[in-house]
Amino acid sequence: MPDPSHEPVPPAGGSGSRPPALLALVVGVGVEVLALVGGALVVLVELASGGSLSVGVSVFLVLFGLGIAAVLAASVRGLLRGQRWARSPVATWQILQVVVAISSLQAGASVWPVVALVLAVTIVVLLMLRPVVAATTPDARPQG
Repeated sequence: MPDPSHEPVPPAGGSGSRPPALLALVVGVGVEVLALVGGALVVLVELASGGSLSVGVSVFLVLFGLGIAAVLAASVRGLLRGQRWARSPVATWQILQVVVAISSLQAGASVWPVVALVLAVTIVVLLMLRPVVAATTPDARPQG
């Protein structure tokens, strides 16, 4: 018999009742997933064409980017299913992005660290909004 604690918990009222903040959160994390996969593909092409100065670093970057993308994609699925666990990996990734973006900005001005910083802060704020927390906390949703 399957464990009921691992069953997906749909949001109350069906899929049409997802709060707009949750949908915005999912879009933001989806953008990050696409950026990670795109970055991994760029490094992979560079590696395959012989343009990489370090094969080991390039392989690590590809595997790391695809691994984080997979975790975030699974988190998006969990968020859409109303599962509480999905907020943690998303929040952790945002904190890491903020640290890297601030470090990059201190090293020199560029648009990409600013974009990453704004996206990360936006996602953290969305994660903490009451409708998102309620939609991803099964105990907080009214049982219908």
